[in-house]
Amino acid sequence: MHVAVVGGGVSGAVAAHRLRAALGDGAAITIFEASGELGGKLHTAEVGGARLDVGAEAFLARRPEGAALAAELGLELAHPTGARSTVRAGGRVTRLPGGTLMGIPGSPDAVADVLSPAARERVAAEAGLPPVTVDGDVALGGLLRERFGDELVDRLVDPLLGGVYAGGADGLGLRATVPALAAALDRGAPSLTAAAAGLIPAAPSTAPVFGTVPDGLGTLVDRLVERAKPQVRTGAPVTALRRRESGWRLETASETVDIDAVVLAVPAPAARKLLGGVVPAAASALGEIELASMAVVAMALPPGTELPQSSGVLIGAGERRSDGAPFAAKAFTFSSRKWAHLDAGPVLVRGSVGRFGEPGALHRDDDELVRLVRADLAELTGITAAPVDVVVQRWGGGLPQYGPGHVDRVERAERAIAEVPGLALAGAALHGVGVPACIATATAAAARITSHLVR
Repeated sequence: MHVAVVGGGVSGAVAAHRLRAALGDGAAITIFEASGELGGKLHTAEVGGARLDVGAEAFLARRPEGAALAAELGLELAHPTGARSTVRAGGRVTRLPGGTLMGIPGSPDAVADVLSPAARERVAAEAGLPPVTVDGDVALGGLLRERFGDELVDRLVDPLLGGVYAGGADGLGLRATVPALAAALDRGAPSLTAAAAGLIPAAPSTAPVFGTVPDGLGTLVDRLVERAKPQVRTGAPVTALRRRESGWRLETASETVDIDAVVLAVPAPAARKLLGGVVPAAASALGEIELASMAVVAMALPPGTELPQSSGVLIGAGERRSDGAPFAAKAFTFSSRKWAHLDAGPVLVRGSVGRFGEPGALHRDDDELVRLVRADLAELTGITAAPVDVVVQRWGGGLPQYGPGHVDRVERAERAIAEVPGLALAGAALHGVGVPACIATATAAAARITSHLVR
């Protein structure tokens, strides 16, 4: 039997690994990847002689899939140091407050340090407003602005969501981005403050929130491919997918391949194009998912450069530099401060650029992008030292936007796919953009294909 995995990012690599384990060495597995290398947004580069992730840099350790897969593959894990995150809000940098759910406060005091007096009063008044009613799905930003006012969203919620989705609260749906909050409201929580308070632990957990692989998350994909032993076609975008009497026919620019089953682990627009002629209902649903572009500017600063004591800083979209210009970056990660295994040699810093609908500095060439990011870093930290090495990694259309109705869209796509034997979906466009969620979708896709082939 022959299975094609279309897409060579972490979702495709996990699917290939799971398929090999289930089908054995007798099965043929081929990964088709449009770009020149596997890994997708798990990409580790050499910056100043050090290995640094220039895509995803960590995964949520409180979800089990990432840590469990690393253990299965025999990979060591590292967790962040105790350095705290900060946020640039209202023209100053302050510690990122605890006691919130993605910036939604469980009490007014939790967010007092990042808000003006008037905004603090608005947040304190939310619990006394008429009970929240949510009919179906709504834009998270609209709901929060109606209840708390603009400042909480602009100064805290948007910077936090921008780090996950490269999009702001106004374009993201409540049920896909904060499902626990939506469930609490469905159960009758009278206010957003009460709903958040019921979800925030009384005592902070001592378990690490994030984890990574010290040699870089790209190592995770390398190890998966070693175990899966697939045939690999890089630089081979799939241009067409057609059903045969038993199985599928897949076309690239250079070959036509007949296969028994296929896993689509590609971004939503690519999946939409391939499914248009075979599962139009799924193609239509996936076609409604929009994407955001971003870039990472990774810098190796001279040894001895003094970083702030924090792990990084988030930057609100409305924040301005002292010269009145908007910040090009949406966040900085002080990697050498955040990760103990990077606290040697050059001082490593990542600047993240790009928000959905506001590409801004992404339109500039690499040299200008680096200049703007360095100016932002100097404004925030006083660091003006010239980097000894810089890597610019652009992710065009790299992050799906979970807009209002996203849960329904995905349900429609998966319902349609379920009617078609030998076909499965995986990837960040479905049930979460993080590494653990991608692992979960890929594992489910491989199980679906296995159940079809092994009967």
